Amino acid sequence: MARAAANSSGRKSLADLVFDRMQRAIKSGSYRPDERLPTEHELAAEFEVSRPVVREALKRLRDQGLIYSRQGAGSFVRQLGLRQPLGFGQLENVSDLLSCYEFRLTVEPEAAALAAERHRPETLAGISAALDLLRDATNRLSHREDADFQFHLSIANASENTYFSTAMEALKDHIAVGMRFHGASVKREASGLTRVFGEHAAIFEAIRERQPDIARERMKNHLIGSRERLFERRRPDGTIIDEVAIPAEA
Repeated sequence: MARAAANSSGRKSLADLVFDRMQRAIKSGSYRPDERLPTEHELAAEFEVSRPVVREALKRLRDQGLIYSRQGAGSFVRQLGLRQPLGFGQLENVSDLLSCYEFRLTVEPEAAALAAERHRPETLAGISAALDLLRDATNRLSHREDADFQFHLSIANASENTYFSTAMEALKDHIAVGMRFHGASVKREASGLTRVFGEHAAIFEAIRERQPDIARERMKNHLIGSRERLFERRRPDGTIIDEVAIPAEA
């Protein structure tokens, strides 16, 4: 593996690549707050680079406040508190939930397309693991909001763009409300859970097969379907069957 730094063509140096991958791992929650990172020697072996390269990447992580060092003990992950800097307030009503879906529809289809183009074995495995949890829950006629969110977050991670994963993390509590109500709505239909699992599986298949246009379209259709199942349950005469209410603690 070449050890050259970034050149005039704009290629990233090895330290850039190590920094990017560790930054994604930290922000996605792969490392817990105050967890000790592997040693420089272990990281050099993992990334197949020299220790000076790892040392430079760790310095950048410290400079950005993502890790801290203890004399003689190594480097540790800081508590990030990702939601506060983005300024998302408490989700208070149905209008807020609709706005959340609107935002997700502009972000997640593109994240899925990028994931199809850029996924690595380890990031694809993260999506697959979340899908397995959803499959198990579906077989038990249940819905797991945590696995559902992890599926969508893992796709954002696989996009190799931390803006997508950071936005998803920041919206976690808001998205959870929609997933909770959506899970309750699909369980009222005999085939609801199976249909929704099929949507997730189809998104995963497109990402795995590196089909960005299909992945984008399937994610978009999934989110539109989720929104419609949640908000557009109507009688034949067009009147609303039931209305979503946001609980005070949401």
